[in-house]
Amino acid sequence: MDAERRPSTAPFRDPRYAPRRLDVIERPGGEVILSNPATFSTAFQTTIAPLAHWAAAAPDRVWLAERSGHGWRTLTYAEGWQRVCALAAGLRSLGVVGDRPLLILARNNIDHALIAYAAMGQGMPVAPVSPQYGMPGANLARLTHACQVLSPAAVYTEDAALFAEGLGAEILAGLPVIAAANPRPGDIALARLYDAGSAEPTAQPDQHAKYLLTSGSTGLPKAVICLHRNMACNAAQITAVFDDPDPPVLVHSAPWSHSLGANAILHYGLHRGATLYIDAGQPTAARFGETVRNLKKISPTYQNMVPAAWMLFAEALEQDEALARTFFARVRLLQYGGAALGQAYADRIQAVAVRTVGERISFGSGYGATETGPTASNVHWPNTRMGLMGLPLPGTSVRLLPEAGKMEFRVKGPQIAPGYLNQPELSAAAFDDEGFYRLGDAARFADPADPHAGLVFDGRISENFKLASGTFVMVGDLRISALNAIGSAATDAVVCGENGDQVGLLLYPNPTMPRAEIDAAVRAGLAAFNARAQGSGGRVARALMLPDAPDPASGEITDKGYIAQSLARSRRADAVERLFADPPSPDVMVF
Repeated sequence: MDAERRPSTAPFRDPRYAPRRLDVIERPGGEVILSNPATFSTAFQTTIAPLAHWAAAAPDRVWLAERSGHGWRTLTYAEGWQRVCALAAGLRSLGVVGDRPLLILARNNIDHALIAYAAMGQGMPVAPVSPQYGMPGANLARLTHACQVLSPAAVYTEDAALFAEGLGAEILAGLPVIAAANPRPGDIALARLYDAGSAEPTAQPDQHAKYLLTSGSTGLPKAVICLHRNMACNAAQITAVFDDPDPPVLVHSAPWSHSLGANAILHYGLHRGATLYIDAGQPTAARFGETVRNLKKISPTYQNMVPAAWMLFAEALEQDEALARTFFARVRLLQYGGAALGQAYADRIQAVAVRTVGERISFGSGYGATETGPTASNVHWPNTRMGLMGLPLPGTSVRLLPEAGKMEFRVKGPQIAPGYLNQPELSAAAFDDEGFYRLGDAARFADPADPHAGLVFDGRISENFKLASGTFVMVGDLRISALNAIGSAATDAVVCGENGDQVGLLLYPNPTMPRAEIDAAVRAGLAAFNARAQGSGGRVARALMLPDAPDPASGEITDKGYIAQSLARSRRADAVERLFADPPSPDVMVF
């Protein structure tokens, strides 16, 4: 290895991508249709089919692993198949199998996966909700609304004592409760379900497999209908962008109550015959140590984390040579979620990779929503540029339609959900006249002269605003450019100033940096940004560092992983007022 090799010139480790495929149709008025004509396998048509396949093809391969003391509790594919069939018989013995879902109040763990696939395999939808809905101190109004939408037939919980407050919600009264640990009087111990024998799967491709709650940018949660066919197709589409016969090894923590963790990791991993190490770490300074502990022991081949985790991991890799050696030993692909990851962090990670193994590791992202499988497009070529949405997956078409000075991104494909549970009018309104699903987001070409270079996220169609002068503020462009100028001091930003005289930023701080360093970096970065800015709509006049991270439970981070600008401004109204107050308070930076 050439230890002095520059990251920008080091060769890529082969990510094992298949050749890029893209058809482009230009329509009158500036509209563009992008389609990926590549084929994908239709061998699996239900969520349970890949488990049956791998139980026969690779019975002794580890499917799932979770921490147990200093070691790991593991489950092979053969063991997983046997237990899923046993739990399916147990669910049938309770008389709860039908069209109404199994509500799941549990964190990511092996038992959660087993009962979910047992229910789905019998044609019973599952509805995993955020564990925060039922944990101590939870706002039970959220759980109540979720249950009003879902109308569950039964409840599964990993621990009836831990989730006692949620289980005590009035709306759950009278429902059967299955508890893996600490069952209360009247609850059904999960272990009892294993005594009912074994039941073969009965699920059909067009049955409801899962309901995932999403509120989009604002509003109360809706239940997205995930058909077996949708989930099976999306996993197959992602698989088809690779030319890779080897099953992935994953270490992952995203909750299975959201589509990234539930479908793009757990189910995609099952489709590929992967080994998934369930990570209990979280992307916070207090909880990320668990992720580091796991990645010091397990060398993944594919690593997907949210940007906040990558930011913490960049610093850990730079400080721990042993961690870097283990992590880069065989990883072929790095990926982040829909939120923006600053180029500076990606470059730091590449520098450690080159220093450690002499190669760059392709680092990209995917794009979509709960309603789109979740993956509608992704980066499927060697890449180090942050901010790309990629290109459509095989079998997927994207409609780029001029709207409000941007190109609205709409998508059609077999992975798209049919709509929302018991909301036919809302479901119908989600699709345009050609059957494309409307996400409300905008995209632009990374290189206008070459569509094959991919798409760049260009903000929400509705998030731009005007200053009092009538000047348009292009929120998406300004936010990304300002964050790149600031570097690692801020994790994200809310752009403010609608109907005002100037633009201001509310900034989420890097939790690992001292405040003095953050302030210095923000001042220097925004001064440099303003020196390049053109017009009042592109210049930042004020900035204020927020006291905490964005709150996903409130919808401040959408299901696609980016900041819901309008909702964040509303939720942080006091901070917005302070940002523009005259005279400014000492913590407001004025430029």
